[in-house]
Amino acid sequence: MSKLTSIAVFCGSSPGIKKEYEEYAIALGKLMAKRGITLVYGGGTKGLMGTIATAVHEAGGYVIGVLPKAMDKPSVRLRPVENEMLIVNDMHERKKTMYEKADAFIAMSGGIGTIEEISEIYTWRQLGYHEKNIALLNVAGYWDPFIQMIDKGTKEGFISPEVQQLLIADDNIERLLSRLETEHVRVPEKLGSRT
Repeated sequence: MSKLTSIAVFCGSSPGIKKEYEEYAIALGKLMAKRGITLVYGGGTKGLMGTIATAVHEAGGYVIGVLPKAMDKPSVRLRPVENEMLIVNDMHERKKTMYEKADAFIAMSGGIGTIEEISEIYTWRQLGYHEKNIALLNVAGYWDPFIQMIDKGTKEGFISPEVQQLLIADDNIERLLSRLETEHVRVPEKLGSRT
């Protein structure tokens, strides 16, 4: 990988109960802005989504929001911080647009939507649809059960060791960004074939 210019961050529209979730969102946002990395995110201003977008914006960084038409309401966009707001037809187009705009992906803590988003991007990587790095920012062990599930799937023969290695997980933001820029695991042709 080379220097990242944009990262799609998947995270909750709620703040969660631990203060670390918001602290890490702020720290990641500030570091992305400092490094000149554009934030691509789901377009809302609530929860961790709003926290990271505000942090990037306030630190002088560039923010691209991607919001489905059905969610384009004043209650969702309370305090616009985006340099660009892309309104798309639906959730599928939202994920596709975020994928197209990003050089890499990070999942922070979040709910079902976050789990679904990172799982789909991970599946696309396995299938060879892209070669962009994928990471979990594992704040307070939030992603430990997900990582354990991937490990279990590998041990039980449902996930190949090569696919297991495609997912970067770290609890240190600086190290996570460095790993996103430097690590690259190729999917074996038989796994990544699109034909």
